Amino acid sequence: MLTQLLPDNTQVASPAGPDYRRCTRCLMDTTAPGIAFDAAGTCSFCAVHDRMERAFPLGEAGRGTVQRLTDEMRRTGRGRRYDCVVGVSGGRDSSYTLWYCVTQLKLRPLAVHFNDGFGNPVAGENMMRTCQRLGVELRTVTSDWRESKDLKIAFLKASVPDMEEGTDLGIATALYGVAAKEGIQHLVIGQSFRTEGIAPLSWNFLDGKYLRAVHKKFGTVPLRRWQPNDPGFNLGIKEMFYYAFVRRIKTVTLLYHLDYVRTEVDELLARELAWKSPGAHYSDDLYQSLIYYLNRVKFNIDRRLFNYSALVRSGQMSREVALDRISRVNIIEDEAVIDLCIKRLGLTRAEFEQIVAAPPKTFRDYPNSYAFLRLFRGPIKLMSRLNLIPESAYDKFFNCGT
Repeated sequence: MLTQLLPDNTQVASPAGPDYRRCTRCLMDTTAPGIAFDAAGTCSFCAVHDRMERAFPLGEAGRGTVQRLTDEMRRTGRGRRYDCVVGVSGGRDSSYTLWYCVTQLKLRPLAVHFNDGFGNPVAGENMMRTCQRLGVELRTVTSDWRESKDLKIAFLKASVPDMEEGTDLGIATALYGVAAKEGIQHLVIGQSFRTEGIAPLSWNFLDGKYLRAVHKKFGTVPLRRWQPNDPGFNLGIKEMFYYAFVRRIKTVTLLYHLDYVRTEVDELLARELAWKSPGAHYSDDLYQSLIYYLNRVKFNIDRRLFNYSALVRSGQMSREVALDRISRVNIIEDEAVIDLCIKRLGLTRAEFEQIVAAPPKTFRDYPNSYAFLRLFRGPIKLMSRLNLIPESAYDKFFNCGT
């Protein structure tokens, strides 16, 4: 690795070496494990994006899909207080998703937020104001701080890049737990492959068995046992089978089917909901400052690559602008926020630096469910298409690197 000194004295790592390549269409490069290139120099992540574009078309076809999903949510919600659960964080994507469900689809959502102690106050104010203006009940699921903190420290010690595994699983279990408790059959999440992309598998592998393995090795606080209405941090294959097939809870990625343009959405949210940007994408979670920092300095991972690449492919950002931005350290890496996160975890700076210096690993270094999932590649594809699991799950597990 070489160090590049920018005019503003910001230092970033620049890839070097004869085998280094970057996609000629997007920003993905050989820092992404398993990436491949065609004869024109276009990467395999672009190929996944194009397949998803065909699978989830916009325009009239997208509107038809949204109408079908809306009718289904109304039908399963008949006689109940709510038609669906909408996961909210106070960020752009979830705020717009909630606004669209209420004002455009006329649904009766229950907003659910997962609080693990690292929420951005600006995002919190956005959530409260949005729900009040839309007349939506906001239900916050607050994690046991001892468990949440212990999981974060365990994954730091595990030396893996997907160090927010606990929060990611906690969000999912909060949504499933509330849906099970209220008898709701649809979860609506504000994600879009056109604006966020899909991370390489080894950068972000979501798996309950993996979480338990890391916690068993590095954790010190016992995790609560799974209960359908209070699942804690438990979401393995058995739990997913229960929610998907016994409770018949489906996942709706609404933004996959909508013409969702971020710059236009920012203006709409500010006008309709007095929404304020938390500072940067993913800044609704303060812990992301530490994650982006560690990913960059320890793993040579710039998580903006798959985010900006999606925007470039979708025509929402020029490749030139994206390349310029990744030449500088992400503004989310706020030193004051990183220090706050370290202190909130109860770590000293010396302990944190030991974590930084430990050899990098991935989920493959710990027990996980990936070999089992590969045996059921066909059923997982079908489940993705039937909304029994998120629609991007199949491509995430089998088409996004190694």
